[in-house]
Amino acid sequence: MVENFEKIFFIDVETVPQAYTYADLDLDSQKHFSKKMRFVLDKNEQSVDDIYSERAGILAEFNRIICISVCILSTNQHGALEHKTTSYFGHDEKQLLTEFGQLLNENVKSYPYLCAHNGKEFDFPVICRRMLINGLTLPKQLNVAGKKPWETSFIDTLELWKFGDYKHYTSLDLLAHVFGIPSPKDDINGADIARVYYEEKDLDRIVTYCTKDALTLAKVYLKMAHNKTLD
Repeated sequence: MVENFEKIFFIDVETVPQAYTYADLDLDSQKHFSKKMRFVLDKNEQSVDDIYSERAGILAEFNRIICISVCILSTNQHGALEHKTTSYFGHDEKQLLTEFGQLLNENVKSYPYLCAHNGKEFDFPVICRRMLINGLTLPKQLNVAGKKPWETSFIDTLELWKFGDYKHYTSLDLLAHVFGIPSPKDDINGADIARVYYEEKDLDRIVTYCTKDALTLAKVYLKMAHNKTLD
């Protein structure tokens, strides 16, 4: 837990496969994907096309980031909680990652902590890996090489909710539900992202969804860590 929640960037990341279908991948990428998924292919009756559709979007070697939304919290002069959200998005992954990296670098003292739901398993590593793939330098908050877990600036609401129960997974949507917070999944969910991006070509819809997730994350953290409610 971080005592001052006004020092946290609450973030959510949306990714899509680099190509919509396995058949659209170049031959070298197809070979590497099949090799990486060989144990899954051996144990399942699914085709490589189905496994690609299910998993490529969450694998940093085969996906790309299309949106990162950030929410910050503050207390106004009347003592009421306020929030502000911004999103970095577009078809040019390197550009949006560059802009997000600039945000972190310029605010490393004011916002030294990053919070995401399941962030230690997905959001933080995928941002780091995609930054390196794009030839970018990691901001201080993301440069955790050689650090012990308690030395990093990462906060993970899923980890906070586990209370040591490492086999337990709870979605952000479910946490929002149990804390009486409106669901951010009132339009689309994570499984829809690739379809909405490649078929509907509606990036704005994805950005709206990502922004709602970042805000919901902040509300859940406030309730869990500080027993406070953000309207």
